[in-house]
Amino acid sequence: MNIQTDLRAQAGFRRDASHFIDGVFTQGNSGKGWDNICPVDGSRIGFVPEAGEAEVDAAVKAARAALEGAWGRMSLADRTSMLAEVAAEINRRFDDFLSAECLDTGKPASLASHIDIPRGAANFTMFTDVAKTVSTECFPMPTPDGAGALNYGLRRPRGVIAVISPWNLPLLLMTWKVGPALALGNTVVVKPSEATPLTATLLGEVMNKVGVPKGVYNVIHGFGGNSAGQMLTQHPGVNGVTFTGSTKSGENIMRAAATGIRPVSLELGGKNPGIIFADCDIDKAVEGAMRSVFSNSGQVCLGTERLYVQRPIFDAFVAKLKATVEALKLGRPEDPATGMGPMISETHRKKVLSYYARAVADGATVVTGGAVPDMPAELAGGAWVQPTIWTGLADDSPVVTEEIFGPCCHIRPFDTEEEVIHLANATPYGLAAMVWTENLSRAHRVGSKLQVGICWINSWFLRDLRTAFGGAKASGIGREGGVHSLEFYTEMTNVCVKL
Repeated sequence: MNIQTDLRAQAGFRRDASHFIDGVFTQGNSGKGWDNICPVDGSRIGFVPEAGEAEVDAAVKAARAALEGAWGRMSLADRTSMLAEVAAEINRRFDDFLSAECLDTGKPASLASHIDIPRGAANFTMFTDVAKTVSTECFPMPTPDGAGALNYGLRRPRGVIAVISPWNLPLLLMTWKVGPALALGNTVVVKPSEATPLTATLLGEVMNKVGVPKGVYNVIHGFGGNSAGQMLTQHPGVNGVTFTGSTKSGENIMRAAATGIRPVSLELGGKNPGIIFADCDIDKAVEGAMRSVFSNSGQVCLGTERLYVQRPIFDAFVAKLKATVEALKLGRPEDPATGMGPMISETHRKKVLSYYARAVADGATVVTGGAVPDMPAELAGGAWVQPTIWTGLADDSPVVTEEIFGPCCHIRPFDTEEEVIHLANATPYGLAAMVWTENLSRAHRVGSKLQVGICWINSWFLRDLRTAFGGAKASGIGREGGVHSLEFYTEMTNVCVKL
């Protein structure tokens, strides 16, 4: 795609979102819905129908029928071959997926074209490889008569999986769940975020194009509480719920899933620390901090909102990061010079700006940003905020302890290794951390003491997709990635044969 082309000129996908149930696109019968608003300029993209109980029930029943029908009878080889075609078709329609993703989120096309869309396709190919190579256990055992017995494990699909995906990386995080679920023989009902409905809808076209049986992949649109999300998690026909989003929503989903004893996989919020030691390569650390704080406008669960910099380099680090941030260009997604997009919505912008105001009220020094930027007239209706850096806040300030999910960070000096480990762990969250140091022993030592699901040393957002991914403490339950996804998407049966 020529990313300088106006995204609205791309006509290869439907602007009005639709439910996708049993292989058919439908607006449903609830009579309710909402306008999908582009966060770049506040303009209307199209209409999104809201699912009612009838649509949710139809989607779950379609998934159940496919599980017990054609999909359930399909061989592993045929199933994984079909999903490889899904990945190939996503890549063939790369421009459509890119346009849909950028219209929904406002993120720079240069970012989405290198991360969101390629990973959206790769999530299918990677998990087909996992499904084809997974092994199970086998244990011979003695018996009183001396003949013995053989115990071996069989994995079977868990069943109908409810996939509730977030708005910050809509295609990537949705397929991160759909890919392993389908590769391992399950069927899915997807409820994308109400703010980003387009790529989930578009994936339905791909499923039909490559011949995935009807009912294997279903999409319903709606909100969380008292809407499609709650109806889906409470539906007795759902065998498991996987969710990425806020910790509060994760708690609500756990309550709903408790009825019927359905398992959950939850990747939730974070208030992630970045630790920069004085012996680091400061230019690399600034570049890493810049990415981890401001990528995707700070709307990344793995992003860094707390930076701890060792005192000898504190002033130099703050000055270098300030200069780098102030060089960021805010603009339209298709402009290759754009370095940061808007917030996902006006509602979210108000939340972020409330923390900007709270930081000042709590006595922060605003190093840069802290307000609404002056944008060209054609973008003035967008959900824009300035990338922002603070110093000087107390450790118990809400700006330091609560997840903001915006393009901002607080930078605090520290003196000793023991001190900064305590500061980094002093949070109810435990999703991610990053450490910058040229001391190999320190890197291993500190990395092992941080209470997080993933710790980067001298890097950020770098991970082999086969490794375990998930959060500790209030940041989630379970692990996804490679063989680790098996624990949620399959049930293990032990077969014991008397010889």
